[in-house]
Amino acid sequence: MNPAIHGAIIAARKRQQEEEEQKLTQYNAEDLNGWEFKIVHSTFGRFRNAEVISRLMEEEARNGWEMVEKFDDYRIRFKRRTDKRALHSGGGVDPYRTNYGTSQIILPLVAVGVALALAAALFFLKNDSAESSATPYLPFVIFGVITVLIVVMIVLRRK
Repeated sequence: MNPAIHGAIIAARKRQQEEEEQKLTQYNAEDLNGWEFKIVHSTFGRFRNAEVISRLMEEEARNGWEMVEKFDDYRIRFKRRTDKRALHSGGGVDPYRTNYGTSQIILPLVAVGVALALAAALFFLKNDSAESSATPYLPFVIFGVITVLIVVMIVLRRK
């Protein structure tokens, strides 16, 4: 797929999610009186697993947050009384985090790292003569990167 088209699709999905969250989280002044809210996102849909949700709820409860609703496998809304801000656990969990699990930047970084490692390996292994070129091996490099990405995604989805 063309990277520009893929980027446009991702941007459109993100806009759609943000619009949906705005519609689903409209509060009046009375609702907000003494409460604060946040939405925690999972990059790889880890909220389909009940154990993951339980773990997340325990971590958030240490900071006074209670689960309001699960939108889908990617988003959960929490609320807490503003007077519970002093409960910050200090246990390494940011009380205002909005992402759970792997960051969205990890997968592209892993892909770039693997691609560079494969390219470097091909260059050094095949650079034994002046006429050799790594160009014929480009399909193998691409196949290797795609394979590694698929494995990484499968591993991250199971966690």
